[in-house]
Amino acid sequence: MAAPPAEAVPAFAFAPASAGDLEALTELRLAVMAESFNRIGRFNPDRARAWFAQTYRPETTRLIRVGEATAGCVAFYPAEPGTLKLEHFYLASEWQGRGLGTAVLDVLLAEADAAGARVILTVLRESDARRLYERRGFVETGRDDLDVYMTRAARPTAPV
Repeated sequence: MAAPPAEAVPAFAFAPASAGDLEALTELRLAVMAESFNRIGRFNPDRARAWFAQTYRPETTRLIRVGEATAGCVAFYPAEPGTLKLEHFYLASEWQGRGLGTAVLDVLLAEADAAGARVILTVLRESDARRLYERRGFVETGRDDLDVYMTRAARPTAPV
């Protein structure tokens, strides 16, 4: 018997985030990150809310939209000359495992390649997302008791 056809990766679009998205994105982050934080015994919802409120910048954050639904968010911005930073990359659980995260990351990495920029990020030590980043060429550059720091070298694209 043939295997069922693979589900297509959901089509997505980016939309700008706003200050008014803070509460919904905070709740998304808590839902997505709770399991990883619990694995290392560090889940504290109040601390997580405060940290996100301090680091959320709507001007660098994109909503990930699938149809009319907000499937997640990602921040992607220049950190220094020749370097883009990826952070706050969260997908709601119902959108995980369907190729959407990989598709979003591939679009962002294509932007970095077009700019000839390296990409840096921080991932929670026990996060499942680390495997995605490693598959896309990120390497560990450091770690602390909570996080792993990763970099993907610049891969400039040839002019067309």
